[in-house]
Amino acid sequence: MRAVITRVLSASVSVGGEVVGELPRPGLLVLVGVGHDDDAAAATSLAAKIWGLRILRDEVSASDVDAPILVVSQFTLFASTRKGRRPGWSKAAPGVVSEPLVEALATELERLGATVGRGRFGADMQVTSVNDGPVTILIDTDHWE
Repeated sequence: MRAVITRVLSASVSVGGEVVGELPRPGLLVLVGVGHDDDAAAATSLAAKIWGLRILRDEVSASDVDAPILVVSQFTLFASTRKGRRPGWSKAAPGVVSEPLVEALATELERLGATVGRGRFGADMQVTSVNDGPVTILIDTDHWE
C-alpha cells in the first residue's frame, strides 16, 4: 500500500457538491493506494504507522493529541510513468481488492482510537485541504524506510 500523509489545518472531500468526509479540527489527510500484492496485514501495519507518526506540531503523533484523520482512496498513487506521457494504471489493484483494504485501514485507525473521515471509494471526489507546514510524508509498505 502507498499513502501520502499530509499534516493539515483543515480538509474535506466532496462528491457531487455534497461533503462526504471532513476533519473537525487540524489533523492528517491520508491519500491511500492499493497494489496487487497488498493484504489486510499491510492495512493494519500502515494504520499503526500513520497513527504513531510524530509529524504534527511539536513532534507529536495523531495518537498523542487525538488528531482526526481523513482517508481518501487514490489509485493514481500506483501510476506508472516510465514510458510515454500517459500514466499506466496496471500496478493499482482493482476496486474489488482495494476497496476492502482502504476500508480496513480506516477501520483499524478507528480501532486504534482515531476519529476517521472517509472519501467515497470510486467516486469523482473533490478534495480540499489547507496544508500545515507543509509537512507531507510518502509511505510505501513494500519499501519501509
